[in-house]
Amino acid sequence: MEYNTQKTQLHMPEYGRIIQQLVERCKELPTKEERSEMAMAIIDFMGQRNPQLRDEENYKHKLWDHLFILAEYDLDVESPYPFPTREQLAEKPKRMEYPKLQGDFKFYGKSILQLIEKAIELEPGDEKEALIEVIANNMKKSYNVYNKEHVTDDVIFRHLKELSENRLDLTGIESLEKSKIYYTSNNNNSRNNSNSGRSSNSNNNNNKNQTSKRRHNNNHKNRK
Repeated sequence: MEYNTQKTQLHMPEYGRIIQQLVERCKELPTKEERSEMAMAIIDFMGQRNPQLRDEENYKHKLWDHLFILAEYDLDVESPYPFPTREQLAEKPKRMEYPKLQGDFKFYGKSILQLIEKAIELEPGDEKEALIEVIANNMKKSYNVYNKEHVTDDVIFRHLKELSENRLDLTGIESLEKSKIYYTSNNNNSRNNSNSGRSSNSNNNNNKNQTSKRRHNNNHKNRK
């Protein structure tokens, strides 16, 4: 059957007029078996004409959907996938929710959100309180590094409350310096500094003793 290429309507221009004409020919075949066989050949041809589709997930399924669209939703063939309806393809995709880390929060990073979710799941107790304080301290560090300015603790508390959707609240403490994690960290640093000081004094005493022994030995040799 000959086709007037000027009259053939292109429902998906990216596939070109030849494929559109093949689809029209397929619809006119007398038996379902013949139509199905030709539909498979058209699918292979469509894949060759658009090799970039092969990089997409379920690209074969998409090709069959495109074939059905090219046939104006009227194609009686055996298909490995159910054909979509006009209504299904006309549905608008669901609106994607914007991530929480926008605007004032983008510099905190996804790891903070993951820690917040973990803290929310924990039962009330010392472990939960300690994790919340760790989160707040890390939020403060991230804020200061990114914005290159000092941030007050009440801002961090407000951001934490907002990011956790009011499920984590540190307004019960005056500041992060009054938190348990702060004192634990400082006490450890103090102990480390103290131990370092003792070690330094011990090394200095050992050096002095060694120097004194050398002088004593040198004096003894000179007398001889």
